Amino acid sequence: MRTPIADSGRDAISRRPAPATCLYLARALRDFGDGFVVVLLPVYLIELGHSPFVVGLLATTALLGSSLTTLAIGLFGRSEAQRALLLGASVLMVGTGIAFAAAEDFGWLLLIAFVGTINPSAGNVSIFVPMEHALLAGSAEPRTRTRSFAVYGLVGALAASIGSLAAGSPELLVALGGSRIDALRAMFLAYAALGLAGGLCYRLIPARVASVPGSRSFELGRSRPIVLRLAALFSIDSFAGGFAVQSLLALWLFERFDLSLAAAGSFFFASGLLAAASYPAAAWLAGRIGLLNTMVYTHIPSSLCLIGAALATDLRLALALLLARAALSQMDVPTRSSYVMAVVTPPERAAAASVTSVPRGLAAAASPALAGALLAEGYWSAPLVICGLLKIAYDLLLLWTFRGVKPPEEVGRT
Repeated sequence: MRTPIADSGRDAISRRPAPATCLYLARALRDFGDGFVVVLLPVYLIELGHSPFVVGLLATTALLGSSLTTLAIGLFGRSEAQRALLLGASVLMVGTGIAFAAAEDFGWLLLIAFVGTINPSAGNVSIFVPMEHALLAGSAEPRTRTRSFAVYGLVGALAASIGSLAAGSPELLVALGGSRIDALRAMFLAYAALGLAGGLCYRLIPARVASVPGSRSFELGRSRPIVLRLAALFSIDSFAGGFAVQSLLALWLFERFDLSLAAAGSFFFASGLLAAASYPAAAWLAGRIGLLNTMVYTHIPSSLCLIGAALATDLRLALALLLARAALSQMDVPTRSSYVMAVVTPPERAAAASVTSVPRGLAAAASPALAGALLAEGYWSAPLVICGLLKIAYDLLLLWTFRGVKPPEEVGRT
């Protein structure tokens, strides 16, 4: 006979939001924080008296630390503990925001960037992402998987764009009588609060959902060859992207065109909205031409726009080209995630997400310091041009290497 206590426990579980909803909300909160941090980070460092090279070096350090943490999770984490790992990452986000608000010394800032969750690229390179991808893929049917990743990306992009708009808040605080440095520190404390809220979202995911039956660790089996090839190619893309992470792009706009903080926030808000609109468009296009073709045929034009913006001498033209790039550059994100999850077996999904994410993060970590050095020497166009050319090379290699590897839902499609 069922007891009232047992019935109330089942009712409480049934009233919980779906795991995918929890992941979407946690992603929105985190990306909202990333959205204003990537714009404010270079401003904060310059306000503390550091150079553009230091901005690039800190971005490199943050990406390197994130990659090594993700690698540790992949090597030593257990797939049935994904919710616990996400909760731990949320605690780390809280500590990162508080520590950044308190620190001034360059050495401490580098250490916090290395061990913390500051994401200078916003969104896709994060210790949260591999675990979220595995849980999201496990909660979706094959026919709805790409749509789920598109919604996941859409929510994140919308939140990041609103976060970018919030980057103008320090100017409001200054107008009300506060100091500029204290206003910037207050935003890092807001980032910490968002980490706490995200942790509460992960707490709502039932522990039994956050596990993969029959998988005791993050291990690769028969999918190893294809995952390693994907990881190698994704690394090229990420190394290229490191030359134009959003923190450095914001710095480029500040230094090249003397853009104000409020104007930069508005620009990143608009570019975020365009990126958000591209996620459902990517899912629609992938259903017609395939995941791989969608990744490549939208990515190459976006890289050409980036190169054009780098060479532009007029602010309006540069911003227009960057907005055109924003409308296209993220269409490969949900399709890439869906493609990786589709071509490996379900028990290998967490490992595949980690193995493809870690080399990407390590590769991305190598280039921001180089870009910062180029900017410090006055080579304003070079980082963006290098980024665009390398990304085009990656797209062509990806299309050539995996043209015959199709997800199950595309098998038989002409």
